[in-house]
Amino acid sequence: MKLPKEILLSELLNYNVKGNRALNYGIGENVWMHPPVHRILGWSSRPSNFDLKRNVWRLNQINQLIDGDVYVKGDPAISDLATLNRFPTLIEANLININGSKIGVIADFLFDMKTGEIKYYLVSRSNPKIPGSSRWKLKIENINDQQPGLVFCESISLNDLSLVKSSIKNDFFQKGKKIIDKFEDMKNIASNKLESWLDEDEDINQNLDFNQKSFYNEDRISRSFRDKREDDPWI
Repeated sequence: MKLPKEILLSELLNYNVKGNRALNYGIGENVWMHPPVHRILGWSSRPSNFDLKRNVWRLNQINQLIDGDVYVKGDPAISDLATLNRFPTLIEANLININGSKIGVIADFLFDMKTGEIKYYLVSRSNPKIPGSSRWKLKIENINDQQPGLVFCESISLNDLSLVKSSIKNDFFQKGKKIIDKFEDMKNIASNKLESWLDEDEDINQNLDFNQKSFYNEDRISRSFRDKREDDPWI
């Protein structure tokens, strides 16, 4: 199977690592990267839940990806969790905006399978381990600096970044906002129609008043009942 040109780190870590002799090296666990140049060098896998050792793989050891398994060539480097935790990484680092405030957490990244070059990072608003949470795209050129556990960017909020994956909560919020906006539009339309009706009614009343005071009615003199009785021969 031909390797994809680009892949997400989260997808790679979900693959079960197998060797050429059908040896099972376990599921991916941690990334091995070089943050200053935004490049992934490899990753590590955990043979079992009770095993303290870790298998470390270089990116160029990947041979093929088939049905949830990543087949590797050669043998891994053996290490332990304490050593791997000292490896520099930007995953789960806090994203700091231009004002010095935390706006998110680095949750994932897309990288080139051949060169290991990271194309962009994915940011979560809070804990990236929460399933189904939203992801925002952070471009490399938007990063000013990085330190252990911290990434500094030029943005003010996550709204300045492109939304790549929306959560159910965010979808509900956006749909609710659209409904409120539509309701406001309907209310404004109804208000405008009511104002136009009131203006038309006022114009009609003004016309009626004008007709009552027109020159056709100026010669009309109201006569008393006594005058009418004298002129009526039947009274």
